Amino acid sequence: MNRQEVLRIELAQKRLAHRDLNDSIDALHLSVNPDLLTLQRLKRNKLAIKDEIKRLEDAITPDIIA
Repeated sequence: MNRQEVLRIELAQKRLAHRDLNDSIDALHLSVNPDLLTLQRLKRNKLAIKDEIKRLEDAITPDIIA
């Protein structure tokens, strides 16, 4: 397995984790009395995963000099 394949697998896992966090945040918003601290923590984790996704996408995409 080469580096590109490993990065693509990791990217897929991060996207799934991001989607799961988004679902958790939505469910917490719909609850009667949402825990604001938990909501803030989930949003922070979601943002960190989004940054990791961007880093992985940049590592997979080759630099093209025009």
